[in-house]
Amino acid sequence: MTSNKIIKNIKSIIFIFSLTVVLPLGMNAQRMGHSASRGGGGHSASRPSTSRPTTSRPSTSKPSTRPSTNNRSINGGHKKTTTRPSTRPSTNKATTNRPTTRPTTNNKTTNKRPTTNNKNKGNKIDNSKRNINIDNSKNININRNNTRVNASSRHYTRPPYRYGGHRYYCHRPYFYHPYRPFYWGPVWHPWGFFVATLATTAIIISIENQKYHFDSGVYYVSSDGGYTVVQAPVGATVKTLPKETEKVVVNDTTNNYYYGGAYYEKSDEGYTVVPATAGTIVPNLPEGGEEVKIGDITYVQFGDTYYQPIQVDGKNMYEIVEVKEDE
Repeated sequence: MTSNKIIKNIKSIIFIFSLTVVLPLGMNAQRMGHSASRGGGGHSASRPSTSRPTTSRPSTSKPSTRPSTNNRSINGGHKKTTTRPSTRPSTNKATTNRPTTRPTTNNKTTNKRPTTNNKNKGNKIDNSKRNINIDNSKNININRNNTRVNASSRHYTRPPYRYGGHRYYCHRPYFYHPYRPFYWGPVWHPWGFFVATLATTAIIISIENQKYHFDSGVYYVSSDGGYTVVQAPVGATVKTLPKETEKVVVNDTTNNYYYGGAYYEKSDEGYTVVPATAGTIVPNLPEGGEEVKIGDITYVQFGDTYYQPIQVDGKNMYEIVEVKEDE
């Protein structure tokens, strides 16, 4: 019995010894196994490898040092590349801002042009720009006898406009609208127009020792190398007038025929050119007139004839003004 107890005690001692010796060895072996697997195995590298020995990888792997030199930090490589193009758009913005300064200069030039055009308003119409065949030198020499005005037989109910020692009478109120010369068609030509030859239908009219050529409502005089259009001479009589001729009311009982700035009275012999009569209202004026500013009113002047802009039933028209000197 004694020997059996001794054997049991020896076994228990061996068992306890094995526990104290073998178990620590196994744990050390496991620890050594983990450290070894970190070096070569990919199974244990998924757990703590990202947190502990990160410094060992950049030292051993060359690719890890390249991004570190580009950014000198772990996450900075891509930020450098993104920040560089961000500076380039800033230079592009500067270039896009440059064209904005150019329209400002263009606006200055466009603003200057209308101002010069506005200054030209109210000046004499430049016939040379309308037709290159117009001779302005002959257009300036207006025959005053053909532009005189007969007094109106109607009583003026409106007081005259007084300015500069003169009185300007009209039956209708002043209503300004720009002077735009009227075009009566291809057979009509404005005063001062030059042609080399005349049509075979032209007729000759002699008034006060001056020979005129008449064709389709237009009067010509001979000039160097051709013929120049002039105003209708007072007293000239023709058989027919163009179909575009209009009737205009002169007095309550008298009408005139109006075409191309000329006034006609019907007679047994045909149609005779007469002076303009004050108070007559016409829808259109030909070329050759000039806008003149007299005080606060702008008239259109043809020699001694003044036309006041008016409005009749919403339409722009003109009334012949009667001018008298103050007594």
